Amino acid sequence: MNNARLAQAGHCPSEYGRIGPHAFSEHLRGQRFISSGHVKEHVQHVGKAGVSNVPGLHDLHRMTAQLLAEAAPDVADILVVGAGGGMEIAAMGGTRPNWRFVGVDPSAEMLTLACQTTKLINERVELIEGIVDDVPVKTFDGATCLFVLHHVESSEQLRILRSIRRRLRPGSRFVFSEHAAIGVNPEVWLARSVSFSQGGGIESSEAAARAAMMHHRLSLHTPNETEAMLRDAGFCDPDIFYAAFSLRGWVATA
Repeated sequence: MNNARLAQAGHCPSEYGRIGPHAFSEHLRGQRFISSGHVKEHVQHVGKAGVSNVPGLHDLHRMTAQLLAEAAPDVADILVVGAGGGMEIAAMGGTRPNWRFVGVDPSAEMLTLACQTTKLINERVELIEGIVDDVPVKTFDGATCLFVLHHVESSEQLRILRSIRRRLRPGSRFVFSEHAAIGVNPEVWLARSVSFSQGGGIESSEAAARAAMMHHRLSLHTPNETEAMLRDAGFCDPDIFYAAFSLRGWVATA
């Protein structure tokens, strides 16, 4: 499996046991936790950060489960691409007791968080350190990729989407979200997202500066471009179901 490391269902391997306290997103500092209490504290921090950064995050997870369930059997296997942190797995697994999850993420540190976040359902969760190509090709009954691909080079995004499509049962649902290039000046909407994430307690000039950095660093597409890319990857009927400032969410059919 291309040297990917695997956490079997119900087991978090020991090499995932000590993680950097600032591992969230790409900002790894190389520091180490010294107890499970520190891990728990950071899981809570990541959860709070996600809720503050993404408007309606809890409801987004509920909607994601509902959309997947439209085409998934009662006992289903769900692929979660970018599973680090484990929030969507925990949310979906808490309401769908017969779903099993395979989550993949390139960060061992973030998978440690996922192990902690999903510990109440870990007998139904398998985590892989790697990329979607490291996931065995099997027939999944649905897949998610939430707020991941805008961090990936545009040249790679279509390949990743095609790799996800190859692993899905025809007719199953795929739920996908990202920052998008909205309107004539995308930085206006990015700045609004930044301001929301800070609870409005940020100067407009600082929000604009952060938005400009995001626009430079992220691989953004217009909604029309994203829908075309989903179709090129083999999905059909892509529709927007979620919109919040610069964030968009799509559901498509494999």
